Amino acid sequence: MDGSVISARQTPASPFWEFSLRFYALKDVPPACLSLQDQSGVDVNCLLFALYAAATGWTLTASDMRRVIASVAAWKERLVVPLRGARRFLKEPPKGFEIEAARLLRDRIKAAELEAERLQQEALQAFFPITSLGSPAAPSEAARHNIAVCEQAFGATFDPLATAVLLAAFDKPGTIDT
Repeated sequence: MDGSVISARQTPASPFWEFSLRFYALKDVPPACLSLQDQSGVDVNCLLFALYAAATGWTLTASDMRRVIASVAAWKERLVVPLRGARRFLKEPPKGFEIEAARLLRDRIKAAELEAERLQQEALQAFFPITSLGSPAAPSEAARHNIAVCEQAFGATFDPLATAVLLAAFDKPGTIDT
């Protein structure tokens, strides 16, 4: 996710996508997610899936999370990451390229990247019905647990500040309405 505001959609939104849009729109969430993505190699969609599971009152196991990550790894590496790279490259077009044309191309790539992320989330929701994973728990407890499970599954130590931001945002009233 890149922090931009999402506009009109052409297909009905899944509950997971709607949760992600609401959560990602909260103050300080985009930079926290991007920090985990860029510094720890986190797939933000998988992290959001773990938080969505928590919002529905489910904890995940490390095995569950590794399966979630593996199920979309090729999609992420072959489609999402290259689109993200192209979009970031065009943030400052190379010398000699028309700035406005590059901006328009960047906007189209950004839309394609966002659609690829939405499709990834749709696939995750279809592959892994929440109640087929882990076990029930109170949402706040599940969020803390699921972030720790993400750390294990990604084999990374998360920035404690980014984790604190995500947990504080998760605990805001109205965030976990799924």
